[in-house]
Amino acid sequence: MLNSNSTNADDLRIYQIIDANLDRAREGLRVLEDWARFGLGKEKYVERIKNFRQILGKNHLEVYKQSRNQIEDKCKGLTHQEQSKRKTSEQIISSNSGRIQEALRVIEEFSRLHNNELSKIASEIRYEVYTIEIDLLRLSKFKKSEEILKENDLYVITDQKDNLLETIEEILIAGVRIIQHRFKTGTDKDHLREAIQIKNLCKKYSSLFIVNDRIDIALASNADGIHLGQDDLNLQTARKLVGHSKIIGVSANNEIDISNALKEGCDYIGIGPVFETTTKTNKKPIGIDRIKTLTKDLNIPWFAIGGIKKNNISYLKSNGFKKVALVSQLMNSEDPKEDAIIILKELFHEN
Repeated sequence: MLNSNSTNADDLRIYQIIDANLDRAREGLRVLEDWARFGLGKEKYVERIKNFRQILGKNHLEVYKQSRNQIEDKCKGLTHQEQSKRKTSEQIISSNSGRIQEALRVIEEFSRLHNNELSKIASEIRYEVYTIEIDLLRLSKFKKSEEILKENDLYVITDQKDNLLETIEEILIAGVRIIQHRFKTGTDKDHLREAIQIKNLCKKYSSLFIVNDRIDIALASNADGIHLGQDDLNLQTARKLVGHSKIIGVSANNEIDISNALKEGCDYIGIGPVFETTTKTNKKPIGIDRIKTLTKDLNIPWFAIGGIKKNNISYLKSNGFKKVALVSQLMNSEDPKEDAIIILKELFHEN
């Protein structure tokens, strides 16, 4: 409880400080709460943040509110130019989290002598907000990745070649927004250096960078996701390692593998091979009709893969295939940019 029987000038100034910072903290919490609700649809975070607002509101004593007009605030209305630079949801989350944390620190310090209970509450919530900020930023990043997966129909998988980075950039310039990198020969040091270079290219063009198989390199290069084959690490273990801010895709070509991938929470599925392919010579094509059966009830993005070329995309589209993954068609192209543009136009065109 409030431990003060006096209303001298020093007390009023402290009450004003606590009052102003309770308002700041609650306003900032409301920003995070609304983003968790409307931006992310995460009920757990909405309830948690709302609870903090209610606790602070309950402890916003009348004596603090009554102090507002008793000593003039000569700095009212001051703003800072940095406020106008917040252009993204991530910047808004970070700035408001910082506002909450700073306000709670001020409350913690100035209420310690007058209201020790409020001081403890402010300290506890402040440490909780550090974690919530990180979680909301990760969830926001994942939401953007999900949107790219849903909105883009061409998924390009790399193959080893001398001018790999130049080829990838040409494809990105053409408008491709999903790149998966497969590692072939070389050391882990080489692989990581290459992964970081590709990640930087993808970031430059607002594209997803997904690493095949190697979770360690995906984490070290800050890739946007990981792709797993049926012989790779299982999805549940992968999720524990990469968390919920990264995409996890799975290769599958039968009902059991698809069902397991869905149950374990994969974000997209690569299904094939559709046709014979030089990339996976040991795998028999499963064909158009079989893939149509396997995917008829899928409610997450899926990409047909295997033997897909410029000249058969129209045929795939006429059979309801909207998303495709390519390797050799673009990796071995003499003009990868032009070929990517043609394929993107073909995919965009309505049959």
